[in-house]
Amino acid sequence: MTRQSVFAPPHRALTLGVILSVSTVAFESLGVATVLPDVARQLDGLGSYGWGLSALMLANIVGTVLAGRAADRSGVRRPLATGLLVFAAGCVLAGTAGGWPVFLLGRFVQGLGVGAIMAVAYTVISLAYPEHLRARMFALLSSAWTVPSLIGPVLAGTLTEHTTWRAVFLLVPPLVAIAARLTLPALPAPATAAGQGPAGRDRGPLLAAGALTLGTALFLQALLLRNVPALVLLALAGLALAVPALRRVTPEGTLTLRRGIGAGVAVRGLLCAVYFGSEAFLPLGLQEVRGLGATLAGLGLAAGAVTWVAGSALQARRDSAVPGARGRGTALGFAVLLAGVALIALALASDAVPAQLAIAGWAIGGLGMGMAFNASTTDTLEQTPAARQGEVSSALQLAQTLATAVVAGLGGAAVAAAGDGVDGTRAALLATFAFTGLLAALGVLLAGRLRARG
Repeated sequence: MTRQSVFAPPHRALTLGVILSVSTVAFESLGVATVLPDVARQLDGLGSYGWGLSALMLANIVGTVLAGRAADRSGVRRPLATGLLVFAAGCVLAGTAGGWPVFLLGRFVQGLGVGAIMAVAYTVISLAYPEHLRARMFALLSSAWTVPSLIGPVLAGTLTEHTTWRAVFLLVPPLVAIAARLTLPALPAPATAAGQGPAGRDRGPLLAAGALTLGTALFLQALLLRNVPALVLLALAGLALAVPALRRVTPEGTLTLRRGIGAGVAVRGLLCAVYFGSEAFLPLGLQEVRGLGATLAGLGLAAGAVTWVAGSALQARRDSAVPGARGRGTALGFAVLLAGVALIALALASDAVPAQLAIAGWAIGGLGMGMAFNASTTDTLEQTPAARQGEVSSALQLAQTLATAVVAGLGGAAVAAAGDGVDGTRAALLATFAFTGLLAALGVLLAGRLRARG
C-alpha cells in the first residue's frame, strides 16, 4: 500500500472503522426487514407491524439533525461516539424485548443512532481525509451497503430459522464496539475541533425536524384507531404539524412539484415510497401468505439488492451514451419497478402461482429502482448550485426516510384493519402493493419534470 491509499497506515484504522460502522447499519437494516414477520408473530405485534420500520425511520430524522448540529458545534468525535453507543443500545433493547412495545422502543433508539452514524460518516470523510482521497472514500462508503445487502437478508433468515431472531440484533453490538475502537482514536485533532459554531445558532431546522417527526407519528398512530372521530382528530393534528414542517425542511417547490430541484426531491420520495414501502411487506407476504421460510424471504430482498446495482450500472452506461436522457431513464425505471410490484401482487393473490414469482418480481423491481435512482439523483444534483449541495442532498435523504416511514405505517394500518388470518393479511398486502403500484405509475408521469425548463 502507498500513502496515496485510504488503506495506507495513516488512514487504515479510520477507513476500516467507518466502513464497518456503515456495513453494520446496512446489515441490521436489511436483516431486520427479513425477520420482522417472525418478531411480530412472537411478540404479538402484527396489529402494528408497520411501526417496526416507521419507528426507526422517524427517529432517523431526529438523529440526523441532532448529530449534524453537534458536529458543526463541537466536532465529530462526540456525536459519532454517541451514535454508535445509542445504536448498540437500541439493538440490545430490541434483541432482548419481551413484548412488542419494548421492541418498538428499541427500534426508535436504533433509529437515533443510525441517523447520527450516517450523518457523521460523511462529515468524517470531509474532515479527516485529504481532498484526493475523498472520492475514493465516498465510493467505499457506498459499497459498504453492497455486501450486507447481498448476504444480510439470507444470513438473517438463516439465523432466525436455526437459532432465534434475537441473534440478528445481539450480534450487532460487538461489531459496533470494534468499529468504535478503530474509528474514534483515529480521528485527527482538527476533526474534533473544527466547525465550532455559536451555541445560539438558528434552531429552526431542529424544531422543524422535530415537528415533522412528531406530526408524522401522530398521523400514523391515528390510522390504527378504531374510533373514527378520534382517528380524524389525531390525523388532522398530525398533518397540521407535519406539512408546514415538511415545507420548511425541503427546497422551495418540492410540495408543488416545481420543475427542477423541487420535483427531483419529490421524485426521490416517490421512488423510495414504492421500493422501500414494497420491500417492507415482501417478507411478510412470503412468510405469512405463501408459507415460505425466513431464508427464502431474505433471498427475495437480496435479489432486489443485486439487480439495483445492475440497474444503476445500466443507467450509468446509458447516461454516458445518451446525455440528457435522465428523465426518460427515470420514467423507464419507474415502469420497470411497477412491473416488479405487479408480479409480487400476482404471486400473493393466488396460491396457484409459484411463490418464487414474487422473488423474480422483486429482482425486476430492483433493476428499475437502480435505473431511476441513479438517473433522478444525478439530474437533481447536477442542477443544484455548489452552495446548495448540502441542503439538497439532505432533502433527498429526508424524502427517502420520510416516504419509507409513511408507506410502512399505511401498510401496517391496512394489516391491522384486516385482522387475523391469511385471507385478511393477503387482502391488506394486495391493497398495499396496489398503492405502491399507483405511486410508481405517478412517478412515470412526473419524471419529465426533473429538468427545469431553459
